[in-house]
Amino acid sequence: MSTVQRPADGRPEAGRRQEMPSAGELIKQASEQVSVLVRQEIRLAVAEVKDKGRDAGLGTGLLGAAGMVALYGAAALVAAMIAALALVMPAWTAALIAAVVLLAVAAVLGLTGRKKVAHAMPPLPEQAIDSTRQDVTQIRESARR
Repeated sequence: MSTVQRPADGRPEAGRRQEMPSAGELIKQASEQVSVLVRQEIRLAVAEVKDKGRDAGLGTGLLGAAGMVALYGAAALVAAMIAALALVMPAWTAALIAAVVLLAVAAVLGLTGRKKVAHAMPPLPEQAIDSTRQDVTQIRESARR
């Protein structure tokens, strides 16, 4: 099958005909275009993840620094608490009471954190994996029809 190619002014030109691509050629073009699109999307995703990773790294470093400063502040408060308790009891008793309270808080926080980490394992995007499997199944069924 062929069609007459028209110039910009709309008039048919005699003798110039353009062949329509075959179904095989169209499928080949579509396959190549999908392949190029997938590669471009992957490159975009990699670039986006790199940018986010860089920002996350900087943010994590700043959070770590803030945590260290907060730790020194908390240590100063614990020392002040021990000094205040030492006014009404021996210093060693005040320090022992402060240590027991701090260790109890640490135990509660540690057990809670452990439970949250266990709940998050394995670190796979399970919903995305299930959705992708459903998409693949649907595409395979559509291709069989």
